[in-house]
Amino acid sequence: MIIDRDGNITLITQEHPSVKTLVNNIEQSYDKFKSYHLIVNLSSLQKNHLEDIVEFLRLSNTHRRDQKSFVIVSDKVDLDEMPDEIVVVPTLHEAYDIIEMEDIERDLGF
Repeated sequence: MIIDRDGNITLITQEHPSVKTLVNNIEQSYDKFKSYHLIVNLSSLQKNHLEDIVEFLRLSNTHRRDQKSFVIVSDKVDLDEMPDEIVVVPTLHEAYDIIEMEDIERDLGF
């Protein structure tokens, strides 16, 4: 797990193929991340399945409830299969755009 900070955004990049281990590591260290918007980059993994993405659902719901963005980056999933409760985009640039749009929505009270 590689962690980078960019202002109020934390970027977590998975370097090993175990998504369950990544989710557990993030949950164990959640106090370090809870005040930042989170981007989880899974682009380095060979293949991601719907089951892998769903592993993040509880973490995403917790984070969003605290008015913070949670975005997963993967270009190896079928975006049409992803549940509406979790945000998955194919590029890092789009992840940053989503966070910016969600910040604007929160400022406007949506």
